[in-house]
Amino acid sequence: MFLSTYENKLDKKGRVSVPASYRSYLSNLGYNGVICYPSFNNQSIEVWPQDRIEKISNTIDKLNPFEEKRDFFATSILSESINLQFDSEGRISLTTKLLKHAKIKNSMLFVGQGKTFQIWEPTTFEKFRASARKKANINRASLKWEKHLNNKEGE
Repeated sequence: MFLSTYENKLDKKGRVSVPASYRSYLSNLGYNGVICYPSFNNQSIEVWPQDRIEKISNTIDKLNPFEEKRDFFATSILSESINLQFDSEGRISLTTKLLKHAKIKNSMLFVGQGKTFQIWEPTTFEKFRASARKKANINRASLKWEKHLNNKEGE
């Protein structure tokens, strides 16, 4: 899984090193790169393994082909996505468009989200993190373990 938060900087050629634990997880899934697109939820970059973007694409394909929602999702996610492969040092080159969307100039945070991760400008993320923590506290009762038969751990 993608866990924790790491800070890295762009190098002189506009590349950034993806955290080793993230690359290791992706390698175990059989990937040598990631799919990135500008988040439409936040001022961040969404970063997903290939299988996750395929799941989203399949979900979009299940919508009525003549329905506006299908075009909205396909345009907002798929047309904005870029496949970035790791170089020999584990770096990716984020596009100017992605960097501009997240207002990243040099330093950035890699923020684990479990099956995906995000890339944020540090100050912007700190504001979001504080707000998210308050909202998570308020909504904590909605996060429940699933109860399974013959499984005492989930109770």
